[in-house]
Amino acid sequence: MRTTSKLALALALVCGLALAAYAAEEKAAEVTLKGDIACAHCTFHAEGVKDCQDALQVTADDGSKEMYFLAKNDVLKKFGHTCQGTKSVTVTGAVAEKDGKKWLTASKIEEVKG
Repeated sequence: MRTTSKLALALALVCGLALAAYAAEEKAAEVTLKGDIACAHCTFHAEGVKDCQDALQVTADDGSKEMYFLAKNDVLKKFGHTCQGTKSVTVTGAVAEKDGKKWLTASKIEEVKG
């Protein structure tokens, strides 16, 4: 009986930790970034990118450039793909890192006019 109770407690703990990790991931803090949106392959010629992929290039105060690959979702689909040339935009969304790249899941994309 004791082994069964310990096993049940361990299982409950593992499930609780998994649920907490999932909830933390779901509630990732949103950021707002301003930069140029374009195709990582066709316009930015990003290393290792072989197909069209939307990306946001942000220029830091020191002049360095940082690339955020944009996750495909309804917000990005509504904005449209920018294959040639760039558009100045402000993007709000959650940032995650995957395979050494920063990915931005947009909740809002606005073109900067002027």
